[in-house]
Amino acid sequence: MAYVAPYVDDAGLHIPSYVDIRDDLVEQYKIIFGDDVYLDPDSQDYQMISAYASKTYDTMQLLQIVYNNHSPKTAVGSGLSSVVKLNGITRKAASYSTCVLTLTGRQGTEIAAGVCKDEQGNLWKLPENITLTGETMDITAECDTIGAIEAMPGTINIINTPQAGWIAVTNKVPAVVGQPVETDLELRVRQSLSVALPSRNMLDGTRAAIAAIEGVTRFYVYDNDTGITDGNGIPSHSICAVVEGGLDADIAEAIYLHKGPGGGTYGNTAYDYMNPDGITTRISYSRPSYTAVDVAVTVKRGTGYTTDLLDIIKTNIETYINSLSVGDDVPITGILTAITAAVVLPTNPAFRLASLTIAKAGESPGLTDIEIVYDALAEVGNITVTEVG
Repeated sequence: MAYVAPYVDDAGLHIPSYVDIRDDLVEQYKIIFGDDVYLDPDSQDYQMISAYASKTYDTMQLLQIVYNNHSPKTAVGSGLSSVVKLNGITRKAASYSTCVLTLTGRQGTEIAAGVCKDEQGNLWKLPENITLTGETMDITAECDTIGAIEAMPGTINIINTPQAGWIAVTNKVPAVVGQPVETDLELRVRQSLSVALPSRNMLDGTRAAIAAIEGVTRFYVYDNDTGITDGNGIPSHSICAVVEGGLDADIAEAIYLHKGPGGGTYGNTAYDYMNPDGITTRISYSRPSYTAVDVAVTVKRGTGYTTDLLDIIKTNIETYINSLSVGDDVPITGILTAITAAVVLPTNPAFRLASLTIAKAGESPGLTDIEIVYDALAEVGNITVTEVG
């Protein structure tokens, strides 16, 4: 293909290849010095032309990157971070782990700046100036250390700043671990969603606002626009946001600012949001519960079988379950797909499936899809993968 200078058309930017640049330089060299000039690959002149062509092609590739960085669909790295600002969003930085804590104490006790500690010594900060609304109250705390700090149920049980009226603390659910810096793929997905912020409708705007909250991992916003309570128990003309991760104050603010006037909010958690005019509104939403799913797989060895396949199958199943969103059921076909993803050559597989059962933790195993309630998340339970001859 002959050399063509860079140009832009309906298909985008076109740049010449390294070979096109090199061949064009060779032709130009012959025009200047004559066709009889020696330009075989072992000549010094050819080596210099190749160096020029390589540097020119590097510049062309940089031109391609700069051009691509004008669109969120093709931008990468800092270019993507810049272009999404036009949508009013920024790349999420690394976040802190959060966990819903259950505080026990005397109703009316004010906790100005409470701090709890888990069994590993990590500190978890409560929101400032909270008041116990009953003998027990659920509140979201943030880990003092950035990153993926884990805390299993019952392990955040130490009051690090004791005070009168505050008796005990525990976590009934696991912590939502902090996330690393948002990837390009994740940011592109959120940019696509963010166009609803202005907004196509208020429900889309609410979803986009929750998606932008630091630390939020999975969420769903249900809308009951009917005049009766729906099958999930959501009252008429109300929304129910089920949110994993993020701080209560941020979630309440996002819902308040985007849900629209007159509509109610519903959920198992409430936060009193004060707007700039000093008016307080109680915003309700839900923190998800978790349903552990057990999976038992038995495979028969085939041609090319290695024990590494057992770990691959287990990892695939765990990845699939963790990818499910709020209220998503766990279908047996989904587990099957995760298992067969380990097969590279289906015509002569390294293993064959001997048996498969799934169940909610503690229930009898079977082949029935696992139903997850609307405000819950499936989580990995006991995953076993064994082999037979």
